[in-house]
Parts: sequence; C-alpha cells; structure tokens
Amino acid sequence: MVNFGLVGQATGMFAVTNVDDLVLLALYFGRATGRGGVAKVVAGQYLGFAAILAVSIVGALGAGLLPDAVLPWLGLVPLLLGLRAAWRVWRERGTEDAEPEVGAGVLAVAGVTFANGGDNIGVYVPVFANTGTGGLIVYVVVFLALVAVWCAAGRYFATRPVIARALARWGHLLLPVVLVGIGLLILFRI
Repeated sequence: MVNFGLVGQATGMFAVTNVDDLVLLALYFGRATGRGGVAKVVAGQYLGFAAILAVSIVGALGAGLLPDAVLPWLGLVPLLLGLRAAWRVWRERGTEDAEPEVGAGVLAVAGVTFANGGDNIGVYVPVFANTGTGGLIVYVVVFLALVAVWCAAGRYFATRPVIARALARWGHLLLPVVLVGIGLLILFRI
C-alpha cells in the first residue's frame, strides 16, 4: 500500500532542495544541441543525482560517514567549472563563429549536480536515517521520478522563445556566473 503522506513529503523535500537545479538545467538545455546534447544533460542529471542519493543512503546507513565539514568543499566543483567556462568566454570574446563550451557533457553536468547537492545530502541523510527501509524506497522512487520532471521543466524553460533567445544571447555569460555563485554558496554555506 502506498503511503501518500510519505510521497507528499518526498515530493516537497525534492522540490525545496532542487529549485536551483531548474536554473542550471534550463541553462544546460539552452546550450545543448541536437538530441545528443539533450540526452547528455539528462544522463548527467541522473548520474549526479544518483550519486547524491548513494552518498545520502551510505551516510544514513553509516550514521555520519560523511562529516558536515566535508560538504562545503563540494562547492569547488561548480566553482572551478564556472571559472573554466568564464575563462573560455573571455578567451573567445569577439569571435562570432566560436561557441564557447560551457561544460554540458555528461560528466560535467553530473559533477555540478552532485556538487550542488551538498545541501541535499545534508537534508537527506538525517531523513533517510530515520525513515526505515520502506520509507527509503519511497523517497528514492519519488526522487528519481521527479528528476525526469525537473529535466522536462528545464527543457521547457529553455525552449520558450523569450527564454531561449535570452539563453542564446546571454547563456554563455550566465552559466559561469551561476556556477561560480553556486560554488561560493556551497563553500561558504551562505
């Protein structure tokens, strides 16, 4: 029997801890080209989120295997990716033909998703530790289903004409700023 109260809690927790991912997904989808690009973003999002879940479950089972002091250092991943993207934008300024690479590969998306999930891990570990096996399964199933919803929403935002034009014009500048900002927020837990 499905515990709808637990499904609702899982849905709410996912939404609250992953709002920032919608911006990143829209930026990544805005830069993705063709089916291959979209598939890489989706695969990277799932890979990164699966890593968040795995660490959260291990942390819950190990009761403190991942110390709180380590979580802020996950901010280095998006910070470094953002600085790299900013360097490429700066280096390729003035060249109309060159499209700066902003790290939309599977591993780049997964790395940013995982690093951006440091706060998620901090929330998920204590909840998972106190939910039991059945509850943990509900959380995992709901979260993985909602990753698909988040990807669809990010793709939707990236394909709206007004948003798509803005992302096409400014996305290569916005992505480094967002990545650096997320990295700093995670590092300093602002």
